[in-house]
Amino acid sequence: MEKSKIYTRTGDRGQTSLVGGKRVSKYDVRLEAYGTVDELNSYLGMLIATLPVSSSDTELLQFIQNKLFVVGSYLATDTAFTELREASRMKATDVERIERRIDEIDRVLPPLNRFVLPGGVPAAVKAHICRTVCRRAERRICEVAGQYEVDELILRFINRLSDYLFVLSRFMNVEEGIEEIYWNNSCE
Repeated sequence: MEKSKIYTRTGDRGQTSLVGGKRVSKYDVRLEAYGTVDELNSYLGMLIATLPVSSSDTELLQFIQNKLFVVGSYLATDTAFTELREASRMKATDVERIERRIDEIDRVLPPLNRFVLPGGVPAAVKAHICRTVCRRAERRICEVAGQYEVDELILRFINRLSDYLFVLSRFMNVEEGIEEIYWNNSCE
């Protein structure tokens, strides 16, 4: 097998190919969406590197990283011209796996009646960063959905992922005995 080239020069003029070969501009809404998903995946890698080896969430986060490649592949496929590969399909069980972990974590968290400010232990802060990038990815995917068909499971997965990252950040602080910082709405 021949080693692939890192550079092809085919994108030097501001265009790239979607799965199937259709050429689009590098500012196409789909590229912005899957680029943001890729950015999220990188931040998740940074979060995982912060977690203790014994963390029960490492395996789930690595599963999520793999599923974000599914999301990116889905968004990079123009289904009007190219049939979607099986590896580019999200499953309901993928969303359910995240929901189960959210429910497990939520059972041990104190009730929430105020807005939480990002802070606490480094891993919790990184989970908050991941959450905000995830929300941006969700907005970009919704923008794609305004122009092209997007599987509802993709949207559900990304929405649930941001929920998971929020409860995970809270959980990390609770596990370390760090009190949450709440928004002082009087700004005093």
